[in-house]
This record gives sequence, structure tokens and C-alpha cells, in this order.
Amino acid sequence: MYEICPETPADTAEVETLYDLCFAPGRTALSSYRLRDGVPRVGELCLVLRSEGVVTAAIRFWPVRVAGQPVLLLGPIAVHPTAQGEGLGGLLMRDSLTRATRLGFDRVLLVGDAPYYSRFGFQRLEGVIMPPPTNPDRVLGLELRPDAWVDITGEVEREPSAPATTPVYDRDDCVVVEPPKEAGYDIANPSGSSSDL
Repeated sequence: MYEICPETPADTAEVETLYDLCFAPGRTALSSYRLRDGVPRVGELCLVLRSEGVVTAAIRFWPVRVAGQPVLLLGPIAVHPTAQGEGLGGLLMRDSLTRATRLGFDRVLLVGDAPYYSRFGFQRLEGVIMPPPTNPDRVLGLELRPDAWVDITGEVEREPSAPATTPVYDRDDCVVVEPPKEAGYDIANPSGSSSDL
């Protein structure tokens, strides 16, 4: 059994350690980090997956804008190397997108591999431009509401007025989930490390 809960300030060090383990040392130099720097996360959607009390996977979301419209920037998402291939990344992805829909968000953006993320409904976004040096083929979007990406094009920009409050969570915000029935579809690249978004 696994427990998925919103990330709390007490989890931050453990989550950052997981990201450091899963990604190359220069991860914070990626273009997506320039959009995140100094901007509070979307706390309700930043989740940790625990196995026997230990953070085994984590996902974060950040507010950005495209054509003046609010967009969720998904990433990073990581699964501990000893648990990759067990479907835990997929569990976190589905849970977080369900929560985003329930909270009324319209669209999600990520930078990643289309063959993997297409199974969650992500498609290549034409005309949405991430800061360089981002490969445009890796800029993917998901509509949480019908036609949410229609006529939304332009440069991805930092959220200018993101709230600075830290939400307070209780046990009702957590869910206990069974191990996935289908393994082998985790967030990983051929080298075995998690995908940075």
C-alpha cells in the first residue's frame, strides 16, 4: 500500500534529496526552472507518494501564463531509482491531474517525451514557446476542460502574482492506493533516471 499526500514544508528536504538523486547535477539550470524561480508552487497539487513512511516519488506544479491565460506547469516528477518501473509515476500523475480538474484548472503544460506522456492525454503544443533551449517537440499540453488550449499560443511566462501562502493540509487530503496492476510505465528515460519536466 502507498499513501499519496500533499507535500508539506516538512517534506521539502526529502523531496529535494529525491530530485537530486534522480536528476543530473545541473537540473536547476533547465529553462523550466527559470519559470519557477521565486514563484510559489501550486501547493494543492504538489504531492508525495510514501512507501512505509519514506518519500518514494514526488510531483510538483507551478503557475505560469501563456497568452495571459493561467496554465499549470507540471514538473519535476521523480520516482526513487529502486522503485522505478513499478508504475508509481503513473499513480502520481493520475492523482494530481484528477485533483487539478477538481480544483477547476483548465490546462497543463510540461516538457517531456510525447510517447510516454501521450498515455495521459498530453499532445504536442504548436505555437507554445518555452524559454530556450527547449526542443519544441517536447512541449506538451493537456486539456482538463474541452478546448482549453484552443487559440492559446505564445511564450510561456512566469506567473506575476502567484499567492505566497502555504496551504494547510490534514489527513483528509491523503489517499491510500494499491500498488499499480501494470508496472513498467514509470517516469524514466533510457538511462533509468526520472524525467525532468
